[in-house]
Amino acid sequence: MIQLSDRLLAMEESATIAMSRKSRELKSQGKDVISLSLGEPDFNTPDFIKDAANEAMVNNFTKYMPVPGYEDLRESISNKFKRDNKLDYSKNQIVVSTGAKQSIANVVMTLINPGDEVIIPAPYWVSYIEIVKVSGGIPILVNAGIERDFKITGEDLSKAISSRTKLMIFSTPCNPTGSVYSKEELKGLADVLKKNPNVVALCDEIYEHINFEGKHESLAQFEDIYEQVVTVNGVSKAWAMTGWRLGYIGAPQKIADACSKVQGQFTSGTCSISQKAAIAAMDADPIILKDMISAFRNRRTLVLECLNDIPGIKTNNPGGAFYVFPDCSYYFGKSNEKTIINNASDLCMYLLEDCLVAVVSGDAFGDPNCFRISYAASEETLIEAMRRIKEALSKLN
Repeated sequence: MIQLSDRLLAMEESATIAMSRKSRELKSQGKDVISLSLGEPDFNTPDFIKDAANEAMVNNFTKYMPVPGYEDLRESISNKFKRDNKLDYSKNQIVVSTGAKQSIANVVMTLINPGDEVIIPAPYWVSYIEIVKVSGGIPILVNAGIERDFKITGEDLSKAISSRTKLMIFSTPCNPTGSVYSKEELKGLADVLKKNPNVVALCDEIYEHINFEGKHESLAQFEDIYEQVVTVNGVSKAWAMTGWRLGYIGAPQKIADACSKVQGQFTSGTCSISQKAAIAAMDADPIILKDMISAFRNRRTLVLECLNDIPGIKTNNPGGAFYVFPDCSYYFGKSNEKTIINNASDLCMYLLEDCLVAVVSGDAFGDPNCFRISYAASEETLIEAMRRIKEALSKLN
């Protein structure tokens, strides 16, 4: 009898992918499902990026490439860091991977030994926990609720650090909450990290450009902790390139070299055509994204207005990304006589079955009182989804 590994059995399936699969199953049965579960822009990859990919194919960039990425792409990423973030990463400090998810996994595998502690502010992106567990690390969750805009402080971080702490992982703008850390808030975290030089911070900035607050702030900007910070980014979200699978890190040289070593044994370099296309994205002025960002801002307003019109639902005002993470605990213990809502998971299944709207339970993100809505959909779709959700919740008492 085949026996699966303990690490596999301890791993949870991605909740976002699981809900997306359930949505597809219902759609295949002819059901009119609205899926607001996946974090995927509904925009198409810009034509100038696709043109760069076509040119790469014509020019036969179809062979194995350097493990950390083509030199010209890493040079473009280095320039992007200087231009957009005022961060000085040389091309040799950059490793290009098959999506930001692999970038994060590379970093965790290079740093974490069994028993090492990894601080993760909650709510968090679903894969952080599982990547840490597979690497033998112990996730240490630091909770920050909706009343604090889901953000931790330097004091919270300081209390969570122990002699076994090796790493901290967080995102800004945040998935699932959309919360954005200000420069002052990041400075509070940086002051604590400075006092703990053995702790590395992995700052996930994949939603950098989808920011409604103004200027994006990077943790690595603080010179005192520059050698303790790994900055993760990629092309999936802002450039609508989810299927191209390309992420990257800027990191201290020792960590960059280690990640390249790990990647050399798992995947080697990521897709050559994606890399050449990504050069076009990195070299482009982010101002060309203004229409997309404006559309997301309008959708955020629309969704928040609809949610705030539903009794008992509480929301923050997300400053970025394309998610809302409402608190739905008001409905716990309520019923429509057939279904009792005990938690957010029950509520999400109820919404899927009753009104055919797919959202993701906050349990998967570390906050069982909430659920995540992705508003990466048309305004017409969002209006209908919010109407259905309001009607379904009105049946619970």
